[in-house]
Amino acid sequence: MVNDRWLSVDEIAAYLGIKRETIYKWLTEKNMPAHKVGRLWKFRKDEIDEWVKSGSADSRKKR
Repeated sequence: MVNDRWLSVDEIAAYLGIKRETIYKWLTEKNMPAHKVGRLWKFRKDEIDEWVKSGSADSRKKR
């Protein structure tokens, strides 16, 4: 299935409409769901969708 493929930092940033720097910030500060493959971060679209729906990406919240 096409939706099951792993997305890169650039692809997930484009999907969410944010800068790649924000992705790296969210990885460290907001526990963004991702998987490290070697030196690269990879993302599952369904995991990111669920994470956003849960409110974890809300920039007004502090952890």
